[in-house]
Amino acid sequence: MLGYVWRRLLWTLPVLFGVTVLLFFLLQSIPGDPALSKFGDRPPSEQSLRNVQTKLRLTEPLSRQFVTYMSGAARGDFGESYVTGEPVSEIIARTLPPSLSLAFLAVLLELALAIPAGILAAVYRDTWVDRLSFVIATLLVAMPVFLLGLFFQLGFAIRLSWFPVGGYGDGGLAYHIMPATVMALIAAAYLSRVTRSSMLEVLDSDYVRAARADGLPAGRIVFAHALRNALPPILALAGLHFGLLSGSAVATEYVFDWPGLGRRLYTAVAQRDRPLIIGATLTLSFVFVLVNLGVDIVQGLINPRARLAGKGRLDV
Repeated sequence: MLGYVWRRLLWTLPVLFGVTVLLFFLLQSIPGDPALSKFGDRPPSEQSLRNVQTKLRLTEPLSRQFVTYMSGAARGDFGESYVTGEPVSEIIARTLPPSLSLAFLAVLLELALAIPAGILAAVYRDTWVDRLSFVIATLLVAMPVFLLGLFFQLGFAIRLSWFPVGGYGDGGLAYHIMPATVMALIAAAYLSRVTRSSMLEVLDSDYVRAARADGLPAGRIVFAHALRNALPPILALAGLHFGLLSGSAVATEYVFDWPGLGRRLYTAVAQRDRPLIIGATLTLSFVFVLVNLGVDIVQGLINPRARLAGKGRLDV
């Protein structure tokens, strides 16, 4: 298993390099001059603009800019924000932990909601339980994130005063619950349907029929036999959601005034803050790869069928 982990980690290097190349050169095609972000709404003089362009090395050939950036990134130096002048690494260090903590809690809530809902829908398929699960999942998928967040703020923060309206505060659980629940509900809508499909496939298998014929209790069949073999696609999707929620929950972070990296990345894109865009995206890509590596390892430990020997596979 250790060899498999090392191979996967080594594969992150070309992935991160490819992401850097793609972003670096795509950002050059966006209209506008990044140096203008230094001046805010004030129109700069031609000399001032030229001075900033020189300071940011925007007048150098593109190939030289790329080599300079990559040499710094290899040392963990992603440059300075064009807008604030703050080192990008410091911005990431400040905004990544709130995003990760929110995504972690959201995924835990997602699993707690989606797996029981999916199991019930599969066990009671084609009944009112299954149809109700489908209707709720459809409504949640169709619900805009910002609208669901506003409903939560109105109901649980303003009317009931159970939780803070927004912000990070002291970073306690009270500030996490509402934004994490909003993220979890929408993600759980997808995951519950995947859980249902995976459970139905396993429940129709021959070994489950044999377990029923042997008179095993229904609960033991569902949880000890069927669920264990149905978990791989469920965990894979949950790992995917964690990677996406870490940086893509922009609407939730804005509604709840959450100081996360996703919100900061959105602002950087609007301001053409190239160093922050690339640095934040690389960080989120690395988190995504690590999470999916962890999911693969857990799948191999839970499901014997995932324990495949050979090069590039998980040996446990």
